[in-house]
Amino acid sequence: MTLADDRVSGVLAALADPTRRLLLDELASRGEATATILAERLPVTRQAIVKHLAVLDRARLVSGHKQGREMRYTVRPEALGATAAWMTKVAHEWDTRLHKIKRIAESH
Repeated sequence: MTLADDRVSGVLAALADPTRRLLLDELASRGEATATILAERLPVTRQAIVKHLAVLDRARLVSGHKQGREMRYTVRPEALGATAAWMTKVAHEWDTRLHKIKRIAESH
């Protein structure tokens, strides 16, 4: 397994949770937010939001920075881009395989 594969695995694992996907959507629409602001918009506690943000941060999907006493989070699109590129590559490989199978089936 390569480092890129490991990163994709981390992104996919982080995105497996619907609450984390909602958090990413909310952050993407807001541009930046605190855990408190995000908790006001989602049906989970602030503490749960902080834990979800930590998972997203480890997967490099969000980053946080201190502003005064608050931690503000933003989306990091690079990890999503790398994962999308991997998914496109896998889809292309499957398309190629299926096309070969179709050609073989049609030739007989």
